[in-house]
Amino acid sequence: YRSGRQAEALAVYADTRRLLADELGVDPCPELSELQQRILQADTGLAAVPDPSQDHTCPFVRPAQLPARVAHFTGRAGLTAGLRSQLTAARGGAPVISAIAGIGGVGKTSLAVHVAHAVRPHFPDGQLYVDLQGAGPGPAEPDAVLGAFLRAMGAADSEIPGNAGERSALYRSFLADRRVLVLLDNARDAAQIRPLLPGAEGCAAIVTSRSRLFDLENVRLVDLDVLDPDEALALFTGIVGAERAGVEREAALDTVAACGFLPLAIRIAAARLAARTTWTVAHLARRLADERRRLDELHAGDLAVEATFDLGYHHLEPGQARAFRLLGLPDGPDLSLPAAAALLDLDTDAAEDVLESLVDTSLLESAAPGRYRLHDLVRLYARARAEREEPRAARGAAMSRLLDFYLATAARAYALDRPSDRLGHHLEPVPASGLSFPGVRQATDWLLTEVSCLLGCVRQQARGDTLRRSVDLLFVVKDLAENGMGRRLYGQVAEAVLEAAREAGDPRAEGRAHTILAYHHGLAARFARAEEHARRAVLLGTATADPLALCQASNLRGSLATWLKRPEEAEGHLATALRGFRADGNLPGEASALSNLSRAQLDMGRPDLAAELAERALARYEAAGPSWRRANALYAYGIALTESGRPEEAVRRLTDALAVFQAGRQRWWEGMTAWRLTMAQLASGDPAAAARHAELALTVLRDLGDDLRSAHVLTLLGRALALLGQEGRARACWRDALAAYERLGAAERSEVRELLAERSSR
Repeated sequence: YRSGRQAEALAVYADTRRLLADELGVDPCPELSELQQRILQADTGLAAVPDPSQDHTCPFVRPAQLPARVAHFTGRAGLTAGLRSQLTAARGGAPVISAIAGIGGVGKTSLAVHVAHAVRPHFPDGQLYVDLQGAGPGPAEPDAVLGAFLRAMGAADSEIPGNAGERSALYRSFLADRRVLVLLDNARDAAQIRPLLPGAEGCAAIVTSRSRLFDLENVRLVDLDVLDPDEALALFTGIVGAERAGVEREAALDTVAACGFLPLAIRIAAARLAARTTWTVAHLARRLADERRRLDELHAGDLAVEATFDLGYHHLEPGQARAFRLLGLPDGPDLSLPAAAALLDLDTDAAEDVLESLVDTSLLESAAPGRYRLHDLVRLYARARAEREEPRAARGAAMSRLLDFYLATAARAYALDRPSDRLGHHLEPVPASGLSFPGVRQATDWLLTEVSCLLGCVRQQARGDTLRRSVDLLFVVKDLAENGMGRRLYGQVAEAVLEAAREAGDPRAEGRAHTILAYHHGLAARFARAEEHARRAVLLGTATADPLALCQASNLRGSLATWLKRPEEAEGHLATALRGFRADGNLPGEASALSNLSRAQLDMGRPDLAAELAERALARYEAAGPSWRRANALYAYGIALTESGRPEEAVRRLTDALAVFQAGRQRWWEGMTAWRLTMAQLASGDPAAAARHAELALTVLRDLGDDLRSAHVLTLLGRALALLGQEGRARACWRDALAAYERLGAAERSEVRELLAERSSR
């Protein structure tokens, strides 16, 4: 009628009256009959189009749709304060929009509802809420949500347009000049929520989503992480009760850690415990300790962690889903982009695209540029998916590619640091080329960054046709045992690899594993264990004609015999090592054996020969090419010069060595050299400098858990302090050294007893 088509308008009325009579047997309602009469009379009042912002047929109704606060809401104080500040701040004409993103179960809705209740007084015209079902198979349609919102604010059905764009315009008109808070929970993407956002200043919206809605305009993004340990424990305690959780605090901490500090998982675990009065917290912790059953345990009623992850997983494209599954296979804490590319068999650009798309869904986290990680429970879920959906051969191939990448890259780093070293020629061949580095520092940075990932891969792959490559990777990264990074983990993985080699009946792999363990225990002054491993390594290296195990283990046996004050025996082992290194053309190996032989000559009372051998070792290192290993010869040379009565020259050599070790971040060698500098400076009559270097050595060696050598340093520090007139501190050092020697059963305890007795008699 308003378009000037009176006859057609009356025809619509006639069709409607006929339909009502035929289908329902009723007449049109009075309002419709009245409209027909007004059309027949050409009522001028029908010509004006009503303005919904000025003249509602129904008065505005103040909505109050917020869900109840979540019980036992815990932590998030900083985020809560930040969101409150954002939502209540003026934005210069624009509405405030805060979007909270995170993995399923991290507590996005709980936080949003908690904050919404906290800011209610700032939105006196009401609060709207909708669950958009964005993670489910049937996300809510925006026009249906708009209709529900309009009805909640008092619009009659007859006022609500059928067109989605008109509904959105009417919705914004309703909110104009009002202060309403809109909570859009569980959004799928920006397209779903864009029509639902208020358009005027004074209103605000909180959005929760598993996806990062970076394509929304004027939005403040909040990435929600898991709880910290104290918050997680507080949540668990609030549900199960302070008495139960307090009595078994350690078990409670183990439980929340097994839950990955994920709020949903903690709530489920706590609810199960609260419903089972006969269970102890320790019993629940033991059940959750089994990684293969952990997701099954985190299920209570209609709540389940696995079901929550299912919702996100089923939205992935096939390429994303495959990548997600394979990313769950490695045990390491995270993956670099190049490592992930090797695992997925993609080039780095393609790998980055798929990884970043998974980050946007919150199934994957980007811990730092170029590094990615899965939450612990998400990793278990991804791995379970891989075991169900990826053939065994595909899983094995992915992990084999990752191992090859690590081995190839580590071998390059090793070769860069040790030019002319022959170790790379005795490794299992791999098809991967690995990363290249512009210099030694960058190679060392990579090694220190990847320590946990490398060792995790070795532990996982020490079996079947990847056993030998795993052993070789452990051999190539042996610097990890020297610089203190991951030393304990390195030893644990080496023990596991040795056991795997024994079970596989592979004598070559076993010989190399024994060599690795001999090296590891020797660094920690566990000489008896180191010697037994070295002995087994020599036997197996001889039986398998493996120059790597034979030469390296013989060199180690010589070094160990020197430490155990058996110089003649050391000389024999080192002669074997020298012959082997020379036959292999390994100049750095030959230099190492000469350095150790220098030490043996000192113990046999031949300081001049010791100095000569150290000089020869230095020449071999220099002939091999630039490497920090040259400092090993300087170290041996410094010891020989000290024993030869040339302490000033020894100080210069050892100072040079210390600078090299510190620059190369070789922590163990830094501590050892500082100890030897202490000896040289005491011999040169400089107790103050000796005390300073003793303090450095003590700090480093204690940090590395080297109790025996720490006791040696304490003895020297006591001597330096006594010369400086600090008798009390000197005696304290000797008492600590004596306690350590007695605990270790070391022969040096008699020397320290004499020092203490001498001071007591004065």
